[in-house]
Amino acid sequence: QVQLVESGGGLVQAGGSLRLSCAASGNIFRISTMGWYRQAPGKQRELVALITSGDSTNYAYSVKGRFTISRDNAKNTVYLQMNSLKPEDTAVYYCTVETFNIWGQGTQVTVSS
Repeated sequence: QVQLVESGGGLVQAGGSLRLSCAASGNIFRISTMGWYRQAPGKQRELVALITSGDSTNYAYSVKGRFTISRDNAKNTVYLQMNSLKPEDTAVYYCTVETFNIWGQGTQVTVSS
């Protein structure tokens, strides 16, 4: 059974940076599209970024140019580098194995103004 463990969330001032990591157990990582979603209080969960097994990426319009998704297949880990953070980026961020609809437990990101 695949498990996802996210880390790297925290409190940061507006304009700052954070890097989220998501380590996956199991053997499906290399063949899977991986994703990051987020859910802010009172809002629906939304897609932030995806990365395919071939390293193609896709981003939400609101984070384009500020966030970068990447993966390290040797470490079974996907990353989300978040720069120029804004208060509206505050949310719980979830890692997913998009191909198999597997979700992590989430990590809180809070951006203060």
